[in-house]
Formats: sequence, C-alpha cells, structure tokens
Amino acid sequence: MKILLIHQAFAALNEPGGTRHHELARFFAEQGHQVMVITSPINYMTGAEQSVEKVEQMKLGEGEVMILRVPVYRAFHRSFVHRTLSFMSFMVTSLWYAFKLPSPDVVWGTSPPIFQVITAWLVAKLKRKPLLFEVRDLWPAFAVQVGVLRNRFLIAASEWLERFLLRQADQVVVNSPGFVAHVSQRGAKSVAIVPNGSDVDLFSIREGGDHFRRAYGLEDKFVVLYAGAHGLSNDLDQVLAAAEELRTVAKIVFVLVGDGKEKPRLLQKAAELGLTNVLFLPPVAKTEMAKVIHGADVCLAILKPIPLYGTVYPNKVFDYMAAGKAVLLAIPGVIREVIEEHRAGVAVPPGDAHALAEAVLFLAQNLELVAEFGRNGQKAIERHFNRKKLAAEFLALFENLAAKN
Repeated sequence: MKILLIHQAFAALNEPGGTRHHELARFFAEQGHQVMVITSPINYMTGAEQSVEKVEQMKLGEGEVMILRVPVYRAFHRSFVHRTLSFMSFMVTSLWYAFKLPSPDVVWGTSPPIFQVITAWLVAKLKRKPLLFEVRDLWPAFAVQVGVLRNRFLIAASEWLERFLLRQADQVVVNSPGFVAHVSQRGAKSVAIVPNGSDVDLFSIREGGDHFRRAYGLEDKFVVLYAGAHGLSNDLDQVLAAAEELRTVAKIVFVLVGDGKEKPRLLQKAAELGLTNVLFLPPVAKTEMAKVIHGADVCLAILKPIPLYGTVYPNKVFDYMAAGKAVLLAIPGVIREVIEEHRAGVAVPPGDAHALAEAVLFLAQNLELVAEFGRNGQKAIERHFNRKKLAAEFLALFENLAAKN
C-alpha cells in the first residue's frame, strides 16, 4: 500500500518538535508499506532549513518512508500574516509536487494547518483515491478562542472550509475523545479515535538524566520541567509568576526547554523580575528528549484557561508519563481525567499561578508520592497509550480504506 501524507510541519526524530507522524510512518513502513511525505524544508519550531527538493529515503523492512521537502514562503515565524502566507504557499507547492510522485492508494491530510488538507482533498479527488482527514486540533475554533483569528469574514470562511473538508473525508481520525462531538456535528461521516500516545521504548531508557542535571548545575535541585512550544497558547507567564512566588525556596528550579514566538518576551520578563530559579534552554530533538525528561523531578503541561483546551490530549503529557515522571497539569477536561484516573500526577486550575506554586511546593515535599505518580503513569502508557499499539490501529484504518477503493 502506498500512503501519501501532506504535512508542512512534519518533524523527524532528529529534529525538535512533535514526531508523531514520523513514528507512525516508520511503523507503517516496517509493516511493508510505502509512505510518501510532502513537507516543508523549514522546521516549524526553530526555523532551521533543509534542502529543497532533496528526497530522503528510509528503507525499513519491506517498506519505505520517502520525504520530499518542497519550496515554501520562508518568513514563517514573523507574524500571523506571514505564517498564513507560508501555509498558502505550501498548499500550492505540495499540490504541484504531489502529482510528480507515484499514485497513492490513500491520501492522508492532517490539520492544523487546515490549508494542507485542501491539497490532500484535491489530490484524492483528482486521483480518485480515498481521503483520511486527521484532526489534531480544532481549527479554527482554537484560533478564535485564543483571539488569533478575529475577522468575522475569515472566521465564517474558515468554518465553512472545516465543514466542507470534514464532509468530503472518507475517514476522519481524531487524537482525543474530546474532539468527537465537534467533528461529528460538522459533518464527519466516519470518525475514529486514535489517541496521542508515546514510545515506551524510547522514553523508558533512563540514561542521560544525571548528565543533564550536572551540565546545568541542577544536581541538588527539585526540577520542574516544561518541554515544548513557547507560544500564545502555552501560558508560560503563569510559570514565571509561580517561580516568582517560590523564589525563596532555593531547591526549586523551573526549566523551560523549547522555542516559539513568545520566548524572547518571556526571557526579558524573567530577567526583569530577576528570576534566578528559571532556566531557559533551546529545543532538542526527540531522540534527546528522554535524557532531558529523566533529568527532571516533575514535568509540567500547561495551557491558557480557554474552554476548548479541555478537549485536548497533549503529546507531551504522554511522553512525560512514558518516562515515568509525575505530571503537573494545568489543563482541564479529558487529559485531566487521564491523569486522575491513573493517579499519574497533580492537576491545578489553568491560569492560577498561586495554585501552580502550591502544587510544586507540595510535590517537592512529597518525593515518595512523586515517584509513585511516575510509576503509575508509565504503567498507563504501557497498557493504554503505547504508540506501537496505536499505530497498528491507525494502519488498520488505512488498509480498510484502500480495500474499499
């Protein structure tokens, strides 16, 4: 079976960013299939560039992953307008290059950004192949609630586009149970849940954590780690406010690993507040992330207090759990249910810096409980959110679509 994935933000294991699709593609190839990926030469988190039109091929068993990076408008990180222009340019160039590749059996479109799903739909339509539409975030609903998308005409047009693509898809896949009602109400005919999960083998390896702590002078500290994007949605101002409240507790340190639009401002704010208990570090590749996580005592996931964020299953939470680390969660809804059901950490209300500080202090004073939370989380990943098991479920959806065509 040949699967064509259109994904501008596709990140390999040796790059910073979410690698869910790279891991899935590798699994599909190991099962004997060919996955063709059309993506951007620019890493969405760091802005680092790779060669355009260079085809990367990975032979895995009887299968193969082929990655083609196509030209795009390069000013992705400048502003919302420039980012939109980058999305639109990828929509056009990915369509052009899609017709230079062998004809697929199934076309895979993933959102956000939703514009690349237009390409996937057009390719599927013109080649008369089934379309699988993977919904990873509720766009444009999230953009509207965050305040990024405000123009009434653009909101109406975006909502129409979302409904159109959901109706056109032969199969819709969501990565959180919180998304099912939303996509069903907007016309999705067949909806399957393949939740976010984690690679147990990658994150269970504990080597490197001590080296990470020594490298940054954290040997005797209680380390609260946040790993991921530093963007508008991530509410890292609350982390700085909690750090300010705990500045007199010498052993507690907040370590923020990653990059994003808000990072320069956050760095300046931390400096102005004189926060010596906050350490900002650059993003690392997924292959190195396990070492970073194992260098922490507790791992943090946080989003702004926006109602729709209660529907998400953030990838980082499952990676934290796979590494056997207690989760400190400032996100409500379905992911809080996971943490509480499996007793894998502590949840606090989003947008409440004082509650966050109190939770950090409580965890720092209860290390045996922290260790128990970590063990519970790791067991939950092994039983319910193992990436290999979930990848097999995902592959079955593709095989079913291909068989019907």
